[in-house]
Amino acid sequence: MTHSRPDIAVLAQGSEGGGAELSQVFGLSAVALAVTAVLLWIGYLHRQHKISWLNNFAEWLGRKFHRPAWVALPIAIFVSAIICALFGFIWDVSLHIGKGRDPGPLANPAHYFIIIGLFFVFIAGCTAIVLPFDKPGPAAVRITDKWYAPVGGIVMAGCGMYALIGFPLDDVWHRIFGQDVTLWGPTHLMMIGGAGFSTIAAAYLEVEGKRAVGADAPRDGIGLKFIQYLAFAGVLIGLSVYQIEFDFGVPQFRQVFQPMLIAAAASVALVAARIFLGRGAAIIAAVVAIGLRGIIAFMVAPLLDAPVNWFPLYLGPALVVELVALTPLLKKPVLFGMVSGLGIATVGLWLESLWIDTIYPYPWPSSIWPEALAMAVPVAILAGGCGGMIGMVLTGRKLPGRAISVGLVVLTVLAIGGATANGLRYSVPQNETATFALTETQGPGPGRFVTADVRFTPPDAISDDPNWVSVLAWQGGLSNERGQFIDHLDRVGPGHYVSTKPMPVSGQWKTLLRVHDGTTLTAVPIYLAGDPGIGAKEVPAEAQFTRPFVSEITILQRERSPDIPASLWIIGCLIVLVCTLAMIAGISWGGGRINNNEPTGSENELQPSAQA
Repeated sequence: MTHSRPDIAVLAQGSEGGGAELSQVFGLSAVALAVTAVLLWIGYLHRQHKISWLNNFAEWLGRKFHRPAWVALPIAIFVSAIICALFGFIWDVSLHIGKGRDPGPLANPAHYFIIIGLFFVFIAGCTAIVLPFDKPGPAAVRITDKWYAPVGGIVMAGCGMYALIGFPLDDVWHRIFGQDVTLWGPTHLMMIGGAGFSTIAAAYLEVEGKRAVGADAPRDGIGLKFIQYLAFAGVLIGLSVYQIEFDFGVPQFRQVFQPMLIAAAASVALVAARIFLGRGAAIIAAVVAIGLRGIIAFMVAPLLDAPVNWFPLYLGPALVVELVALTPLLKKPVLFGMVSGLGIATVGLWLESLWIDTIYPYPWPSSIWPEALAMAVPVAILAGGCGGMIGMVLTGRKLPGRAISVGLVVLTVLAIGGATANGLRYSVPQNETATFALTETQGPGPGRFVTADVRFTPPDAISDDPNWVSVLAWQGGLSNERGQFIDHLDRVGPGHYVSTKPMPVSGQWKTLLRVHDGTTLTAVPIYLAGDPGIGAKEVPAEAQFTRPFVSEITILQRERSPDIPASLWIIGCLIVLVCTLAMIAGISWGGGRINNNEPTGSENELQPSAQA
């Protein structure tokens, strides 16, 4: 029996752990510049009235959907682009879980969908800016003496630009810090956030267009109504992508994050949908989101043979919003949103937990509820208030005073920041070990498989009701059970656990014991394939061994460099934070500008539908 700290200072930096090859960086940059130059030239020709085909096509779409040309074409581009990016994103995460890192941006097919999707989100916003020759409504922003752009187009282009900036910054980040194989890497969050929040910009643009055609416009048909529900399903999905690691069963952060993230997304999207689209809209938006996520999940898992991803249904929170909307609170949108947020963070989360506990790889134990509610309730109440304000912007009702509106957004950001800071707290046992006895067994595929008998020292190292004690094996290659394996160990005594199915311990697999107990988040490596590309040696799965508990991040994110000063990391995170706050400020500015320059009350043709 060995008792050693294995060579899992596996953060050694090597040639494959940093950024992409310069040839790929230059190639992508050249292609992006060429495409951008062509699009700028087309825009210039359009503004100079030297081409007519762009405007003719946009006008044709506008007649089909009863919207101005500067709304119809950008929204058509946006819907296609955001679905493309979503598919690429989920496929990309599944590839990293099943196969590990890729040699570069051009070696991963999912990256093409992400890059193209985000690029055309930006292009959709720019198209809305370029198209109009006349002033597109009273909220429009003057660019030159005779050129005005819709607010939604400007905000959409800004969100798209924010997401696109994440790509070069991501490469720089990897060159400095190594590859952080997690969804929650700061530059990854830029790409995710830009795409997610751009859906709100699309809602702004749609409302500007509807008001521009006036009350005498033909009634919206079924197709356009579906697109409106799809827009709020998009907002719901866009705000849900932060949960994807939980959806795939590889969460790298404490479990209390998941309820908070679900409550926040539901409070913003479903409250705004109910206010804007009327009775039943929250449930319909949730159902449309289920359909879209379900189609993409089917394409990624069964069709592409990648790891399975589940997703929240949001039907419980949607039901809560619809019930609260039956009360007089609906006439006071901000208060309605905050009360709905409270209901979502309590009853809604309990209803959602029935699905989570049935289908997710990591169900919610009863022990997480006190801390999870302490995080989710204030965030959901404030996020619901913001959802109420978005609904007011979209229906033309006057927002509260500037101090109240801005204060609510600021408080929401601070509440999310505070809850996030709390969720990021975790501890690693300092003098505790796990002793493994492995038994050879037949597995479902090729390679070596074992079962494990695990004993903790001391036996009371964790509580009797931990969040999870499980074995995760991942990045084994898509030909091996889709490259992912999860086994929740059975407790047979104090500090004594046994596996329930054969685990892979050979080939390219990375197999580890994971323990999450309150604020404890720790792991023990069982088998880690050698990785010459980053200078990491193999950690063998011997028949018997004792190893100490270590921080999970040292195993799950092997490619990260351990030698970078903490101050440099903080500076990098602060740069990303500033960019993120700028995006949030831009979205808030857009909503305020539309609200301050649009008719209110009885003058607004959207008001009756909101009261339905």
